[in-house]
This record gives sequence, structure tokens and C-alpha cells, in this order.
Amino acid sequence: MNPDVVSLGEPMVEFCATDVGRLSVVPLFKRGWGGDTSNFAVAVARQDLKVAHICRLGSDEFGKSFLDLWEKEGMDNSRVIVEDGAFTAIYIISLMEGGGHDFTYYRANSAASRYSVEDIDWDYLDQSKYFHSSGISLAISKTVREAAIKALHHVKENGGFNSFDINMRAKLWTTETARKSLAEAFEVCDVVFASMEDMNTLYGITDPEKAAKHLREMGVETVVVKHGGKGCFVSTNEKSFTMPGYKITPVDTTGSGDAFDGAWIKGVDMGWELEKIASYSNAVGAITATGLGAVAPIPRYEEAVKLIKEQGGVW
Repeated sequence: MNPDVVSLGEPMVEFCATDVGRLSVVPLFKRGWGGDTSNFAVAVARQDLKVAHICRLGSDEFGKSFLDLWEKEGMDNSRVIVEDGAFTAIYIISLMEGGGHDFTYYRANSAASRYSVEDIDWDYLDQSKYFHSSGISLAISKTVREAAIKALHHVKENGGFNSFDINMRAKLWTTETARKSLAEAFEVCDVVFASMEDMNTLYGITDPEKAAKHLREMGVETVVVKHGGKGCFVSTNEKSFTMPGYKITPVDTTGSGDAFDGAWIKGVDMGWELEKIASYSNAVGAITATGLGAVAPIPRYEEAVKLIKEQGGVW
């Protein structure tokens, strides 16, 4: 299969608490799948685009579960490297009142963190139209960072489309390293997704318009500042606007932003106007927050369109 979209990053097995409370008191957890770029790839697959996630997995049962998931979603696993004796990273979600969440990670020295430039099949990458990665991919190790940045530049030089989610995780790397590495990525990105928390942590910016202006000055063509339930702020050199979110009852917001990103690429591929892309992406992100886990609740096209029409969103 020649993929429309290739995503590079860190898959992580997910254990999501089934009740609100601290990990020390919650008795049951539901196993699922996570990792921002894998979540993105599944979201893309559910929008009926051909997609591949390139990475390293451990030769454990959790790594096998990812291969099974991606195959079930119709994704291409042909460039996934299964590393003998290595382990697949894990994270645990504790749920808070109001749909918030907290994470505990077991990821250091995982198979995914050992992905490198030498692992990339450049001919395979050239067959795709879109490439996606994230700040987490850049943060988990020096070798993954080098691979992701080189891939972003390669795709741009060869006429492809780069999308990138900042997903700043201050525990994974220093702010100084993050700023330098992200600047290398931004200069070749067609769209960058950011949260105000990302922008405040990295640059001390707390206003969406100033945040978007800052990123566009760094070379980004389209900036999307995500506001969770409030929607998103979109900015290009030609226009800027806020697209309101949808009214839902949040259960678990894990992966909602990743699903938003995947939906955005669907809109780009369809040639929609920015307002329609933003409305659709808000709907996909919102529905993802109505169920437990990062992957299981991600909707398909028809479900997102139904929500948009029910609530009178832009369509």
C-alpha cells in the first residue's frame, strides 16, 4: 500500500482508570493504545485515508497488540521495526472530575526511543502526500529527534505537506533544547497545532493571536491554537478566526487533540475551506472526549458530520 499519510513517533500502551480518583485507590484499568502520533494515525485511518505509522516496537505482547490494532484499522505496518528483546512503552491515565486526566509514564529506553535516521525508508516516505510528527517525537531521544527533523525537511524539499503538533512535555527535555529543535521543525511546517499551555511554557505567550503570530514568524504557514471545549483559533497570513467548539459531556479528553489533528488532514485532503476544516476537526476532537481512552472513541466521518449538523456548526 502506498500511504496518503505517514506519521512518525512513539506508540504507547495505555492503561486507563475506569473510575475517577488517584492511581493508589482505583482498582481497575482498561487497556488501550496511545502515543500522540499513533492516535493521529488511527484518526486519519478512520477518516478513510491510507496511513502508516513508522516507528520501532518492542518484541513483546504490547508491541504485537499495536500491529494488530493498525492492521485492523487498515493501516500499513510494512515499515514498522520490531526490535527483538526491547519493550513497548506504557502510560497510565488517572481520571479527574470534569474529564481532566493525569499521566504516569514508563517509557525510558523503550524500542520507540531508539528509532533513527537509518530506519527511514525515504522512497516509501516520498510516496505519501502528508507527513506528521510532534514535539513528543522530538523529545523522547536525540536519535528520534534527528529522524523526525530530517524527515520534515525531506518532505518539504520534495513537495509534500508537513503537519506538526507541539505537544510540549517539559519533563522530557529542557525548554532551551525544545525551542531550538522546534524552530528547525517549524520552518518547514505547513500546519502547526499548539495549545496555549504549549505556548506559555515555551515562549511565555498567553494570547492566542500573539501565539499564532509568533509561530507564523518562525515560518509556519497555518497555525491552529486548540482550546479544548472552546474550539480553536486559526491563523494564516491571509485570515484569522475563532471556530467555536461543540457541547458534549467530557468523559476522558485523552487523545482528543490527536484526533483533531487527524481530522484536519482529512479536510486538507478534501480541499475544504479553513472554516469547514476547523469545524470538522472540533467535532472529531469533541466526540473523542466522550469515551474512555485515546483510540476507542475516535469517530468516523459520518458521526462527526452528524454532530456538526445537530449543533448547527459550520458545514
